[in-house]
Amino acid sequence: MIEKLNIVNRLPEDPILTTVDRALNLVRANSLWYLLMGLACCSIELMQTGGPRSDIDRFGSLFRATPRQSDLMIVAGTITLKMASRLKLLYEQMADPKYVIAMGSCANCGGLFDLTYSVLRGVDKIIPVDVYVPGCPPRPEALTEGLIKIQEKVKKEKYFTK
Repeated sequence: MIEKLNIVNRLPEDPILTTVDRALNLVRANSLWYLLMGLACCSIELMQTGGPRSDIDRFGSLFRATPRQSDLMIVAGTITLKMASRLKLLYEQMADPKYVIAMGSCANCGGLFDLTYSVLRGVDKIIPVDVYVPGCPPRPEALTEGLIKIQEKVKKEKYFTK
């Protein structure tokens, strides 16, 4: 004999209580959209991280090709001095709050090309960086860990409480 399902509109037995800050931060942390800034060989690893094996979509991170829809900028690769002003302009076009991950040795400190006259010795010279992902090139797992660090940072922020 099949029993009828009894669906009643009522409160759950254990109500969930939280603050507005925590609820908003949970939503924001699990929907970080990143700007595509693949400048050199590290961009291949950035693409691999978005691929089916690493799949950072499961963290709610989707790539966007426009800075106005992005919360996160992942700078992957060597930044030349000619590209630095454009990178800063893209960063300034992003809406607040915005976050930056410097991916790879070249984005962190110039990498193998730091003695070259045309290479910027670290993206932190022009924009603030929240998380550094080391390696040449870093593995997709390292970038995934960097994304998790950004999510932890977002979850701790306060907007409505001073």
